[in-house]
Parts: sequence; structure tokens; C-alpha cells
Amino acid sequence: MKALLAALLLTAAPVSAQELSPAETAKVEKIVADSLARTGVPSASIAIVRGGRIVLAKAYGKQSETIPQARADTKYPIASISKQFTAAAILMLRDQGKLSLDDKVSKYVPGISGGDIITIRQLLSHTSGLQDYWPQDYSFAAMREPVTPQDIVDRWAKKPLDFAPGTQWQYSNTGYVVAGMIVEKVAAMPLLDFLKGHVFTPLGMAPVDQDIAVGPGYPQGYQRFALGPVRPERPAAHGWLFAAGELAMSASDLARWDIARMNRTLLPAADWAEQETPVKLTDGTTNGYGLGVTAGEQLGHRFVEHSGEAVGFLSQNTVFPDDKAAVVVLVNADFSDAFSSIAAQIAETILPPSQTQRAEGTTTAKARRVYAMLRSGTLDRAVMTPDSNYYFSASALADYKATLGPLGEPRSFELVRPPRLRGGFVNRNYRAVFADRTLNIVTYAEPGETGRYEQFLVMPSQ
Repeated sequence: MKALLAALLLTAAPVSAQELSPAETAKVEKIVADSLARTGVPSASIAIVRGGRIVLAKAYGKQSETIPQARADTKYPIASISKQFTAAAILMLRDQGKLSLDDKVSKYVPGISGGDIITIRQLLSHTSGLQDYWPQDYSFAAMREPVTPQDIVDRWAKKPLDFAPGTQWQYSNTGYVVAGMIVEKVAAMPLLDFLKGHVFTPLGMAPVDQDIAVGPGYPQGYQRFALGPVRPERPAAHGWLFAAGELAMSASDLARWDIARMNRTLLPAADWAEQETPVKLTDGTTNGYGLGVTAGEQLGHRFVEHSGEAVGFLSQNTVFPDDKAAVVVLVNADFSDAFSSIAAQIAETILPPSQTQRAEGTTTAKARRVYAMLRSGTLDRAVMTPDSNYYFSASALADYKATLGPLGEPRSFELVRPPRLRGGFVNRNYRAVFADRTLNIVTYAEPGETGRYEQFLVMPSQ
């Protein structure tokens, strides 16, 4: 592990870390190094925004067989993260008075199933009912041959709808291919040309079509079958991602877009807000997806995010608008959770504690004290409700002491899911990690910092 960490540090390409403390920088280095070592992912390229500017951009590991040293300016396919750019193009054309989000698809692209009732908004929010042409997490046989957007439409968008438009949510790359075709027809130019003139050049970005981001100077995508060797993966033929995920760019390029989002520049503020507003189904529910992005809140931090998967690549882009922060992680492998794990850990490192997190720090410390009591066979019954005291009989306490005591003090004890209400109590789940095992702790407590525990169950992790 130490040898690998040293190698990764030697191949890292720093840009700027003025806003990160030495301790934060070291932690980010370790997060990336440990994740690559754990998963076998060859390389990662990251960008961190804090205070509304890029404070760190680095590349680590092996980007390809022909790139001797990892470079932070190397362009990785960002795949479905591209969808928010397609959605932005639609919003720009709307602002120019050239279309409406409530226009029916048939007005621009004929022959599509449900085209007379599907709206552009439903294409962008994955509520159109059009069948997804690429649900697989691998390159299927047809992807060996080049394809055009019209080919995709002819094969998938003319099938019967999977559901009535607006009634369900189903991720659909097909819908975004249609949206890209609408952009090209209305703008009278290729989608990438429109984005270059209206987005990329104004923001100082230099993306390329991921179909040409292949060969010398570009990262190699890698695959792995189960726990077998890591092997170079053959890219898909030209045309398969189009408006659903055709962009390749550096992590810093994507971070520049994120800065525009948090500062509400380039697009009108109302457009950014519209993109980030979850679209509701006909029954009034939503899963948090807006127009090309998912929006939500976790532990007091509002976020806007999207991930991406191309053949041999995975990516994660998360923006915390209120904190003026963002994390971009691009990796050249499609077989692990390194991209999302790195992003989550970096976010935890760079974000200031929210009021919710500070409060949860208190409740987590309280839960850890109760766990310590149980492993020692003692229990302050004043912190438990009558039902919980009934549960912790003498035999229950004896079993807790006999099985938890030998494990000793956990290496870590962390909240693993935001608190939620259920049955008048607040449910919190924790994870206790030891040298050779992990335990799950499922608790229910009365609301408030002094609330008593209705439940405190310790169980083995999977």
C-alpha cells in the first residue's frame, strides 16, 4: 500500500491547493490512493471547487498505456453528465423564443411513438415513456458498429411507450437523443457547435466529442470481469452517446461549469433554478430529478448532481450551491464504486459542518456511549424508553457483553444514513468498523437531543 501511495503521488499533477490546508490536501491524496488500491481502478482525475473557485485539480495513476505521467488536463468521457448541457441548450433556445418546453416532440422529430403527446420537458426529465436504448452497464453487440441519432430513434423510439408520458420516471438515454435532435433542428447546427458557441467558449472550456477522445493523449478505458485482471476495454463505435452523453473534458472544465451554476452566470438565474427543480409526476410525486440533474439535500447541504458511465469510464459531478463548493471525479474504469466513493469522501473533507451535521455529531457521540455501555454489559436505563428496557433483559445484556466486549473499541463509529421519522421516533443507522468485521446499529429515539432510545439494535453487516 505504501509503495502504491508513493507511486501515485509521483504521478499526480497538481494545479493549485491554496484554499486547502496541508491536512486536507493530505487527506484527499489518501482518499484517492486508497480507493485506487482497493478497487484496481487505474486512474482518477479530480477537481475541487471551494469558495467559488478551483482550489485543486489533480490526476493520479495510469491514464493509459501511452501516457507516462498522469495529467490533470487530460479529457475523460463524462458520459451522462453531458445531459445537463443538452438541457441547457434547450433552455437557451427557449429563451431565444425558438421553442417551448411544453412543445410536443412531433413538432420537431416525426414518427416517434407518443410524439403527439410527449413534451420536450418530459424528454429532459425522463418521464416521456420512451424506452431506454442503453440500460446495460456494458457495451452490447450493436455498439461495435457506428450509429446515427436517427438509427437510435428508428430502433427504440418507435416502440410502444413503456408508460403514459408524465405518469412514471424511467431513465431514458433515448429521450436525450431526441432532445439533441431537436436542438440541432431548431438551432440549424450540430449540438456541439451550439454548445461551443454558447457555453464552452464563454466559460473557457475545451470539451471534445468523446468519440474522438481515443488514442494517444487520451485516457484508456479499462474493464474487469468479476475480480479478474484489469484489461483495456474496446470503446463503442461512433455515435452511440450523442446528446445523452457525448462529451469528453477535463475535470477542471467541468468544474468551470459548476462555478457558473453556483454563481448563476451564463444562463439566467431562473434557468438554473428550473433545471434544478424536481419534476413532478401526474400523481404529484418526484424522485428529485429535474432537467438533466438530480437535486436534493443531505445533512443540511443542498446538492445538485449527476453521474456518468461510458464504455470503460465512470464519473461523478456534485455541486453544493449554498456552500460554493463542488467535487468532480473522473475514472478510467467501469467496474467499481471508486468514482462515487472518492467524491463522497472528498465532499465530507471540504464541506463546512452544517447545523444538521453539528447536531448529528452530538447524537452520534451519544449513540457511541450507549454502544460502549452495551459492550461492557452495563446500561443506563434512564436513556432508554420502557419498551427498550423491556427488550434489554438480563440475558440480552449478557449476550451483548459476551459478543461485543471481545471486539474492543471500534475503529470508527459513523452515521450512515440521514435521520428520518417513523412511528413518532427518529431513525438513525450507524456503522461500527473493527479490524476484521463491521457492525450495523439501527436506532429509534425520541425527538430532540435528550430523547430516549426506543430501539438500539446491533447486527452483523453483510
